[in-house]
Amino acid sequence: MPADPIAETVVSLMPRARTELSELVAFRSVADPAQFPKSECEAAAVWVADALRAEGFQDVAVLDTPDGTQSVYGLLPGPAGAPTVLLYAHYDVQPPLDESAWQTPPFELTERDGRWYGRGSADCKGGFVMHLLALRALKAADGVPVNVKVIVEGSEEQGGGGLERYAEQHPELLTADAVVIGDAGNFRAGVPTATATLRGMTMLRVQIDTLEGNLHSGQFGGAAPDALAALIRVLDSLRAEDGSTTVDGLPGTDGWTGLDYPEADFRADAKVLDGVGLIGDGSVADRIWARPAVTVLGIDCPPVVGATPSVQASARALVSLRVAPGQDSVEVTKLLTAHIEKHTPWGARVTVEQSGQGQPFRADTTSPAYAAMAEAMEVAYPGQRMQIAGQGGSIPLCNTLAELYPSAEVLLIGLSEPDAQIHAVNESVSPDELQRLSIAEAHFLVKYAQSKKV
Repeated sequence: MPADPIAETVVSLMPRARTELSELVAFRSVADPAQFPKSECEAAAVWVADALRAEGFQDVAVLDTPDGTQSVYGLLPGPAGAPTVLLYAHYDVQPPLDESAWQTPPFELTERDGRWYGRGSADCKGGFVMHLLALRALKAADGVPVNVKVIVEGSEEQGGGGLERYAEQHPELLTADAVVIGDAGNFRAGVPTATATLRGMTMLRVQIDTLEGNLHSGQFGGAAPDALAALIRVLDSLRAEDGSTTVDGLPGTDGWTGLDYPEADFRADAKVLDGVGLIGDGSVADRIWARPAVTVLGIDCPPVVGATPSVQASARALVSLRVAPGQDSVEVTKLLTAHIEKHTPWGARVTVEQSGQGQPFRADTTSPAYAAMAEAMEVAYPGQRMQIAGQGGSIPLCNTLAELYPSAEVLLIGLSEPDAQIHAVNESVSPDELQRLSIAEAHFLVKYAQSKKV
């Protein structure tokens, strides 16, 4: 079998990729100034912009988006008449959660057992490095055969919607024939996968108030309405006995018809404790890719340490609902709000405030871009065919791009396979996956350009 110069170049560039990813991971770029300084995100944006300029990108700009964050844009012109491909990633990351639970510092890229550990290593700073590797391999071969636009978002994890609003205000900026979203992942390491559907999301802050102030539980408990108890009842009403999501008026019985996800594999991937059952009904793929799912992300209430014997006057929670493909996040938000208000007991005062929203997404897997990606994946993963899977997470920009550019073909690939443990402690990326997906993306750009020639 003849040597693949693209693959050889990517392999040779892996040490540089690790150095660059280490530099990028070092930025504590959580897009929430209440948790980390805004300067961390700003410095990461400058790093990304400098990296694009170093690769010969033109019109590189750090864009101030309406939610107060920054996205980075650049254009790499290709041959005359070539199609345009938009490559997407994001440099903002989830908070590290309990830093003491990390085996190594979350913002220090560390190699262990063949993986690179660090917050954002897979989601999605590694996705940007993947794009760089693919483009460098093409430049070292016969050149980049398409026009390339790169957009690197600064608030994807916080759901602020800044880039979506900016794109709507500047619709000419991100026009493209195809879009490669580098923020998904293989079904598992070594299994080449394109993601065809994404669940949407809505996030609500729920506050319940019952008293002017906390009261002594011995003197008033038993008659005084407890805001924390009321909140617990509301949250419990969002699940059926088997754990299925139950929001009044919201259907939740759709099924998944693509790639199967065996329950035993899911239990291992999710690290479910022995003896603990899964929640919901239907197949695992039904539950995580095709149906809505509610999650309580946080509760404001007294911690156990230092708690006093008091009836709580106020309690607050952040509730997330993943919206199934085919449903409308705006309507789902209305249903969830109405459900919370209806199920708040004892006439307690309830306030519901939306803090984030994104629509679900479904791609056209019959498009020429998918055919080109399938061929490219077979080059990068010899002997394996590309699988089509869903993803339970949300990437709100996908729908914005699909609405702005209805003829554009949108593909989702990336480094967030199950072992990556994105959003959790000890997030990591497989350098083998980074290498193979960079090879696949480079070959995709070649094959897509060929498919567009008259």
